[in-house]
Amino acid sequence: MSENRTMQLPPLLEAKFTEIIARYPVKRSALIPMMLYAQDQFGFLSDELLGEIAGRLDLNITQVAETLEYYSMLRRKPAGRYHVQVCTNISCMLRGGKEIYDHVEKRLGIGHKQVSPNGTFSLEEVECMGACTGAPAMQVNYDFYENLDPAKVDAILEQLQQGSRPKPVPVISGALHERHPAEVPVISKRFGIPDSRTIGVYLQHEGYQALEKALKQMTPDQIIDEVKKSNLRGRGGAGFPAGMKWSFVPKDINKPKYVLANGDESEPGTSKDRPLMEMDPHQLIEGMVIAGRAIGSHQGYVYIRGEYRYVIDLVEAAIAEAYAKGYLGKNILGSGFDFDLAAHTGAGAYECGEESALMESLEGKRGYPRIKPPFPAVVGLYGCPTIINNIETLSTVPAIIRQGGEWYAGLGTPRNGGTRLYSISGHVNRPGIYELPLGFPLRRLIEDVAGGVRGGKKLKAVIPGGSSCPMLSADDSVAKIGSMLGSGGTVVIDEDTCMVDVARRIMHFYAHESCGWCIPCREGTTWLRKLLDRFHAGGGTPEDIPMIDELAKNILGRTFCPLGDAAAMPTISIVNKWRHEFEEHLQGKCAYKPAEMISGAR
Repeated sequence: MSENRTMQLPPLLEAKFTEIIARYPVKRSALIPMMLYAQDQFGFLSDELLGEIAGRLDLNITQVAETLEYYSMLRRKPAGRYHVQVCTNISCMLRGGKEIYDHVEKRLGIGHKQVSPNGTFSLEEVECMGACTGAPAMQVNYDFYENLDPAKVDAILEQLQQGSRPKPVPVISGALHERHPAEVPVISKRFGIPDSRTIGVYLQHEGYQALEKALKQMTPDQIIDEVKKSNLRGRGGAGFPAGMKWSFVPKDINKPKYVLANGDESEPGTSKDRPLMEMDPHQLIEGMVIAGRAIGSHQGYVYIRGEYRYVIDLVEAAIAEAYAKGYLGKNILGSGFDFDLAAHTGAGAYECGEESALMESLEGKRGYPRIKPPFPAVVGLYGCPTIINNIETLSTVPAIIRQGGEWYAGLGTPRNGGTRLYSISGHVNRPGIYELPLGFPLRRLIEDVAGGVRGGKKLKAVIPGGSSCPMLSADDSVAKIGSMLGSGGTVVIDEDTCMVDVARRIMHFYAHESCGWCIPCREGTTWLRKLLDRFHAGGGTPEDIPMIDELAKNILGRTFCPLGDAAAMPTISIVNKWRHEFEEHLQGKCAYKPAEMISGAR
């Protein structure tokens, strides 16, 4: 490596680079984490710094630069000492996020992606940052600030101007709350226990008992059978049976096998993986080791979105604890089974939540989706058999092994076992994260658990499972329109909301996040974004309404990965269910009535 060095790095960064490169069998996998940690050190990625990283990874500068351009968090120019990012995506928008952004812009005197003349501040309007139940929210560098109002924002900015760091929100707002009687705590049972993220507390509350059982009392096939009995389905959105996915991995193959945890939680409306990693990382670790035992894997990676930097640090600390106590590494619990685990950071790309794009990103490349088949269980990371499960899915495995698949299945519906974490945001009185049985009625979720629509307003619409789901009207049921629970992100919308504006904001997200790989998605989302912008601004024509519907339908089912469908389905449902609002816009009318922000100030 020494012959590739061209610049002297600070000792801590030098040590971090060495540690990161050692995590992977292919050096290029270290590229994105190295760029992000180097940017944290120097503020931006200079040509000299990129050349240094390229040399250490035996890459050319073009390979490094074209990868950098794909990820929104990586930058070639300096940001301010305090990089302020304000979320205006759907959950934050409904709680006054755009007004917060406008307030910050006025207060700092700079606009989107601009830096103040003295270099103290830079500002960026961003997409969903995983703080939906704490909306409106912003980040300063990697610190989260939630449930904002103008007075709170002013106090934060004043402290920063004085050179002090305001206390960030340590736990996602809404994850810790008085339990509702309907909740069934399985994977959230340790939420709120002091120091729950530490291994000492985890061991006091049934921690690693399932791993000991899986290693000493069960065969790999028995583990898979137990997960099948549980009816556990993927909690990331697709809902594929977890046990069946594991069973697809070839048993007799002379290749390494990998277990990947998908923590790239970027679906607007969804914010439940963040508290799982923050407050109970050992539950995830235990689930991954059990999964490794089940498929014969000896290496796992936790892929975590780059915006969750402090969460990455917490997960890495928990991994270190697990190694120290013998729950990771060689001969775990004297069983003869070895398993190594590392955290891997993304750098801002919604597309990397798709499993094949995630693997491309983990290999140090742009997060473009792969052609399927072959599927990851046969040809996955580095061309080897791989299982990829959501953070929530893997966190559920210890309880299933400890208490039995039939017990877990009995908590849910006949075809969809157990519980799940619902992130409830938008116009409700008690936004938060609630663990409820599968099959729990959506109306009761809104009216009872979340306290109903705030301000006594009427319910207009519901996004049942993240922004990619077809929208529900107040009279719909999930089953009636064939919508889905998706990622469990439930966004509630009241009567004073303009649905044209909702469609516009959702399309901004998907146009921004399209990887550009296929024409229907790249061009279609851009056209729809421009069309909806013009229509909402008052420049629409009668012909635009069927055109919006037709464009969305021509994206649906014609893209390389599900992102195109994710953009099309909510748009189609909004045009069909709230067509009258589009027609009213042609007459200069809009359903939007300014609602009070959380503080009551507006």
